Amino acid sequence: MDFMLPEIDRKATKKAVEAALEKYRIFLLTLKLDQLPKVTQHYSLVPAKTNQFHSSTEEMAIRNADYERERAEYIQRIVEAVNRLDYWERAVIIRRYMNEEEVFDYAVYNELGMSHRNYYRLKSRAFYKLAFALEIEVYRKRRRDEP
Repeated sequence: MDFMLPEIDRKATKKAVEAALEKYRIFLLTLKLDQLPKVTQHYSLVPAKTNQFHSSTEEMAIRNADYERERAEYIQRIVEAVNRLDYWERAVIIRRYMNEEEVFDYAVYNELGMSHRNYYRLKSRAFYKLAFALEIEVYRKRRRDEP
């Protein structure tokens, strides 16, 4: 009996990791404006048929609390995954993706005193590890004509 491990789609996995790191950066910097509560009063002559409250301020407060909880959990998950990387992989990811300012690859490898080739090798390995740690790896779909 032959056992075959599924093959990783490297391009799609790289995109998934970059998207996760971009979401991390956005979560650090923003709170959506549409989640701010409305201050305008709202009157209605329609009698309520349920015990639910209909205050937009209360609904927005709940949405904000949920968003803040989701944001904190996501940030913590990314931080824990990055902390599992070795020193140089972690240095590459933090300097390139986890700062407030966007930095180019060439600036990072120059700052770290690495060669172009070594930098991209470390970055690729870090992405691979992060994909598995965050459970966002993408597998290549096998075609029907493949064994």
